[in-house]
Amino acid sequence: MKNNCTIVMYHYVRELKKTKYPNIKGLEFELFKNQLIYLNKFYDFISLEDCLEAISGGKPLPKNSVLLTFDDGYIDHYINVLPILESLKIQGFFSPPVCAIEERKVLDVNKIHFLLATIDDTKKLIKIIFDYLDNFRKEYLLESNEHLFKKLGHANRWDSKEVRFIKLLLQTELKPRLRKKIIDKLFATYVTNDEVAFAEKLYVSIDQVKEMVTREMYIGWHGNEHTRMSQLSNGDQDKEINQASDFFNVIDSKNQSFIISYPYGDYSDSLINKLKKNNFDIGLTIKVGIAQLNKKNIFELPRLDTNDFPTDINAPPNQWVNKVING
Repeated sequence: MKNNCTIVMYHYVRELKKTKYPNIKGLEFELFKNQLIYLNKFYDFISLEDCLEAISGGKPLPKNSVLLTFDDGYIDHYINVLPILESLKIQGFFSPPVCAIEERKVLDVNKIHFLLATIDDTKKLIKIIFDYLDNFRKEYLLESNEHLFKKLGHANRWDSKEVRFIKLLLQTELKPRLRKKIIDKLFATYVTNDEVAFAEKLYVSIDQVKEMVTREMYIGWHGNEHTRMSQLSNGDQDKEINQASDFFNVIDSKNQSFIISYPYGDYSDSLINKLKKNNFDIGLTIKVGIAQLNKKNIFELPRLDTNDFPTDINAPPNQWVNKVING
């Protein structure tokens, strides 16, 4: 179909075995380079400008188009990814959350990642969390630990039922004030109590983002606090979106359109309407699939994960490549 595009999503890209947290769920840098070779065998790399032109009725995309996207603003993207993309003349789309790079706050989602990487015995971590919940059960009228695990502990594509339970409990289930209290306490106790120093090593800086713009990478927006934006009040949504404009001004992205990569892949029809009114052009989700670029669905574009593709340069075409070849 005309203007199909395979959009691939990346997060951590690092030499995992050489880091303090080798158990973090990321992509080994060498395997990333191998995956680029694999993708290059079957796809044509395109830019955001190519996508925008195709959407507006200009030059259509190649049948086997692929766009690389990188969420969360990790320093990995500047140190590891940027030089490789430049050397291969590939444009990447990078979407950092504002508070991580401007205020040096560690995102709650990352605090959970590093907790899981530090305490790799998930049953032990769940026991610790249960003890916390017991202390707050009456105050917050919490359901029993057993009921919560039964409700939330369901494996998905990438996570065991235990890991999925921890993530859902601390990201969505508990009331914001309580989950923030528990996450911060766990992070300070088991990872570090120096959040600013940790953030300095984890995320890119504003100056580095500006440099990425000058080096022809495309910068998008991943929220300010990396929150589920559909769950915010209308006023808080407006505040977030207004701050996005400030962010784009700070990084001097004058020639780039406003594009959002939804935190947690979370959005709603009302949020999309607000984004359209505030001059956003595209929204990237975490729905699984190949994107069809047209004006009707450009705020709900699906993406594939790096794990959906081989990291063996000699691997044969997989199901997603075959969909493009045979589509």
